[in-house]
Amino acid sequence: MGDPAYKRVLLKISGEALAGDRKTGLDFAVMDKVCDAVKKCVDMGIQVGIVVGGGNFWRGVKDGGGRMERTRADHMGMLATAMNCLALADLMEQKGIDVRVQTAIEMKEMAEPYIRLKAMSHLNKGRVVLFGCGTGSPYFSTDTAAVLRAAEIEADAILLAKNIDGVYSADPKRDPLAVKFDAISYDEVLSRHLSVMDSTATSLSMDNNIPVIVFALKDPDNIVRAAMGEKIGTTVRK
Repeated sequence: MGDPAYKRVLLKISGEALAGDRKTGLDFAVMDKVCDAVKKCVDMGIQVGIVVGGGNFWRGVKDGGGRMERTRADHMGMLATAMNCLALADLMEQKGIDVRVQTAIEMKEMAEPYIRLKAMSHLNKGRVVLFGCGTGSPYFSTDTAAVLRAAEIEADAILLAKNIDGVYSADPKRDPLAVKFDAISYDEVLSRHLSVMDSTATSLSMDNNIPVIVFALKDPDNIVRAAMGEKIGTTVRK
C-alpha cells in the first residue's frame, strides 16, 4: 500500500449507519469494523477527526416536528451525537486507539469542551478526536458541523460515509435511470439540489475549498481507501 493521499481528514458518519440493519440504537458489529478501519488510518500516520450524527437515537426536527419547539428538539439531537461519540470512543480504546471526545456543549464530566487548538494538538499527537453535539447551535445539521470542524482543524478532505455509494443524478432507489457521478462540482450539487449534504454544508465546503469524498459505509474499509486516495464513490470539489 502506498502513501496516504491526505495527512488529516474529517470523517463524517451518520448515526443511522452505526445502527446497521437495526435502524435504531447501536450495532456493535458495524461499529467494530468502523473502528478497525480508523485504526488502519491512524497506523498509517493519517490524522483523523470524526463527526457522528445522532439519527439512530433522535433526528431533531424530523422526530420532534410539529410536537416540539425546534431548538429543544435539536438539543436532544445533540445529546444523541454525544452518546454515539462515547460508544465509539470506548470501542476505540479497547483496540488501543488513543482517542478524545470533545463536545460543542460543555459536559465536562464525560468529555472535553471543544477547543480548536486543543483538538489540533491531539491530532498532531496521533489521537483520534470525536466531535460531539454538532455545532452546539440549533438549526444546523451535523453535516454542517462536519464541514465547520474540517475547516477549523485544517483537514485536507472530508470523508462522507453514507448508506449510498456516491452521488447520483436522482435517487437510485426510485429512479432506475439515475447516474452515479465519479466527480462533481459544488456548484452543480447546489444547482441540481442533489442530496449530498444540506445546502449550508455544501456552501461552506465550497467557500473553504475542502474536497468531499462520498462513499458507502457498508464496507468500512472504504474509509481507508478514501484516505489513501483510491477512486471510490464520488468526489465533490471545485
